[in-house]
Amino acid sequence: MAGRVVVLGIDPGTLTTGMGAVSSEDGRQEVLGFWSVTTSSRTPLPERLRAIHDEISSRIAAVGPDEVAVEDVFQARNVRSALKLGHARGVALLAAAQRSVPIFEYAPREVKKSVVGVGSASKDQVASMIGRLLGVDVSSMKADESDALAVALCHIHKRDGSPFG
Repeated sequence: MAGRVVVLGIDPGTLTTGMGAVSSEDGRQEVLGFWSVTTSSRTPLPERLRAIHDEISSRIAAVGPDEVAVEDVFQARNVRSALKLGHARGVALLAAAQRSVPIFEYAPREVKKSVVGVGSASKDQVASMIGRLLGVDVSSMKADESDALAVALCHIHKRDGSPFG
């Protein structure tokens, strides 16, 4: 696709939600930033969700993404954890929808396959490839932040028709 696009990737979680912004133009990608919001398990869930929503809304306002890509819920063995993750995803989707930013969703295996080439890649493998593909130092980056950049990059691959997508 022609023109510059900015994608905000989101890796939702009720304890840590990662966000990463990537711009793409003429087949070249650039990291615009990465962030995370961390909450305490001792904080009531509604307050954690509000903090996550507020931070995502703030980042959307600051970055001004053209599109938002959110990681979908994985198949969890623990139903309670999956439900909480669904709540975090819900506030991420709401934050983007409130600003009328188009939203795209990707399964974790699809993100890993797009970035690493293998749907069962580890978090370390994803981070390593993010470092290589986007030219960033991932040594001090939280796993949720590199995962969020991976979600953004997966979306860019899909929208641009890349063989990685």
